[in-house]
Amino acid sequence: MINDFFTKIKLVFKDSNLSKKIFFVLAALVVFRILASIPIPGIDHVALEQFFNNNQFLGLLNVFSGGGLSGLSIVMIGVGPYITASIIMQLSTTMSEKLKALYHEEGEAGKKKFMQYSRLLTLPIAVIQATGFLVLLQQQGIVPDLTTFQLITNIIAITSGSMLLMWIGELVSEFGIGNGISLIIFAGIVAGLPTALQQLIFTYDPSQIPTYIAFFVVGVIIVLGVVLISEAERPIPITYSKQVRANGASSGGTSTYLPLRVNMAGVMPIIFALSILLLPQLASGFLANVNIEIVQTIANNLTNFLANQLYYGIAYFVLVFLFTYFYTAVTFDPDSIATNLQKSGAFVSGVRPGEQTAKYLGDVLSRITLVGATFLGAIAVLPIIVQGISGITSLTIGGTALLIAVSVVIDLIKKVDAQVSMREY
Repeated sequence: MINDFFTKIKLVFKDSNLSKKIFFVLAALVVFRILASIPIPGIDHVALEQFFNNNQFLGLLNVFSGGGLSGLSIVMIGVGPYITASIIMQLSTTMSEKLKALYHEEGEAGKKKFMQYSRLLTLPIAVIQATGFLVLLQQQGIVPDLTTFQLITNIIAITSGSMLLMWIGELVSEFGIGNGISLIIFAGIVAGLPTALQQLIFTYDPSQIPTYIAFFVVGVIIVLGVVLISEAERPIPITYSKQVRANGASSGGTSTYLPLRVNMAGVMPIIFALSILLLPQLASGFLANVNIEIVQTIANNLTNFLANQLYYGIAYFVLVFLFTYFYTAVTFDPDSIATNLQKSGAFVSGVRPGEQTAKYLGDVLSRITLVGATFLGAIAVLPIIVQGISGITSLTIGGTALLIAVSVVIDLIKKVDAQVSMREY
């Protein structure tokens, strides 16, 4: 196995086309990290660090910004607006038959137009998020009071940084290897590891060695769990009817299977949940400054509710669980699959074609999605549980970050392996 690994590494660098793609990805990620190190002016770094340490939610958002939010860089909102725009467009396919046909039925040209709509929607979302974060950070004293001109300048800089990251991500997807947006998020996660290790060294306590060992063992188990759930699938046996032509020749009669993934939604439900939880956090920050007693009371109650780790964890788990089912229903349509199978002369063994097949696929999908939804919810609230049990923040296992990192690595290895296999053939 080790020999096969090194053999494939040699093949990667012998293949000039593949090596160019890999170096292009590395160059793009270097540019991203340079942008992430350019801060917006006038930041109180001490107040910023305390603010992030006391806010679990912003720590999660920092994951999806690729690490740019924690340094308040010009790419502080990262690819979040683009991801949000893509989510909105995908949800719109359930309400608009025109968008649904554009995405599912009009082939590559339709998908390109659909993606262009997502890019256009990214711009106003980036402006809104940049404005919201700047106002929130001003209220916390992290960013000094800005004049109108300074506020507009910073909004333009942050919005431009987000749009630039979106462009870099799409260049990586087109000219590199792997998904560019996912790789940017992955690079931000990896870039935070030296800081986490440094914090761990400075807070090292010999009496906590059993705890450190326990964390290591749990971390290995979680990685194995993420790999198993990410790769797990339920095969549905499909049989194609045998067709006899006029000249006596026959075709069909073959058997295959339809793979239904346990975690079909990926990390999208976590992103959905974060987007929903972001609204009350920003709203409470704005409402706290309104000179109306009842409004301030509501804002304070909302802030206290979200500050309670137990209530926050329950709300987060429930939202991730529900959104897993919702996103799976949006991306996988049993009726459409059943219709296509029937048109191609295929059927599920032991199930009548058409409506019965759609019902069967829906039932199987609901059962396996229960496992995937529970797993995603557990991964999402894992840092809160670990922190609550151990009280050690420096060893908190970032379940969401871990899920993204493992998923990106698995996808990248598969794509590199596919390129190497093509070269061998």
